[in-house]
Amino acid sequence: MKRSLTEDLGAKQGVHPLIFVALCAIFLFGMLSTRNVKQESSLALLAGVSAGVFPSQGQVSSSARLGPEAPELVMVGQTGILASTPPLSVTSKVLGAIVGQVDTDIHAEVFEYEVEQGNTPESLAKQFLISVNTILWANDLQETSTLKPGQSVLILPVSGTLHLVRPNDTLSEIASWYQADKESIIEFNRLDPLSGIFAGDFLIIPNGIMPKTLPQGRLTRLANSYFIWPIPAPHRITQGLHPFNAVDMANGMCGESVYAAASGMVQKTGYTYIGGNYVRILHSNGVVTYYGHLSATLVSPGAKVFQGQVVGYTGRTGRLATGCHLHFEVRGAANPFSQ
Repeated sequence: MKRSLTEDLGAKQGVHPLIFVALCAIFLFGMLSTRNVKQESSLALLAGVSAGVFPSQGQVSSSARLGPEAPELVMVGQTGILASTPPLSVTSKVLGAIVGQVDTDIHAEVFEYEVEQGNTPESLAKQFLISVNTILWANDLQETSTLKPGQSVLILPVSGTLHLVRPNDTLSEIASWYQADKESIIEFNRLDPLSGIFAGDFLIIPNGIMPKTLPQGRLTRLANSYFIWPIPAPHRITQGLHPFNAVDMANGMCGESVYAAASGMVQKTGYTYIGGNYVRILHSNGVVTYYGHLSATLVSPGAKVFQGQVVGYTGRTGRLATGCHLHFEVRGAANPFSQ
């Protein structure tokens, strides 16, 4: 007499066939239930993200109404747990963790371009989709100026102008000087309305027009001894004056101490795609110094520093760094190390 596979296995294990069949059915039911829980959880997660990030017109998303909450958890098997609902507050970081890495450095920046044979202001304007005047204004060029191979020129991400913020400048004044829209300046430069602008900031003025004259006092006269060298001797200059009123200096090694060139208050620290890790110091006369491409910073915004204090170490952070060095800028005065 032929027996089924389950009967045969049940007989070998000493278990009644009907009991064995029942145990198999329970096992299969459990497997299907676990699979359904996983599918339902995934659908709930995607639906929650869609509802939180893309609410219907005229509706407030659940994240806006309720704020952050912990997701509900369900058991999977005997030892696992799975979130059956997403966090109700879906921030960019949470969304990035769900659907991929969020790029936080998306702000268009000014960059340096090395002139090649045959380049003209007109050809560069066409290449980078900006106006010819934008090229001329950003680089203090005249209509009759010619470009030389190897020369560095500034390229703006949009037609317009650049403005170096000075003490007591306001956004309303800046907008009026350049015949530009104040809100466009705020939006394009991603300015925080609460913190405002700082002396030493470079602002991109979208569609701005360079005025024939600006209020006087753009440069502060400094004594020759006002600044000390910001790196140890022999403090070799590796690149002369280049944007923005900067020189590069190094002694052929990484991790050298970087000194505050004069006493002041740390205005900003941070990281940019082009300049890498940086420190900006506001001095008592309104002049700002900038220390770029650092491997590490040792100070925080708001801290008072004395002349010669170590504020960081030389490095090669940022896209434009070709070797370990210090990019040292002076904003609001002549750079004494450009000679």
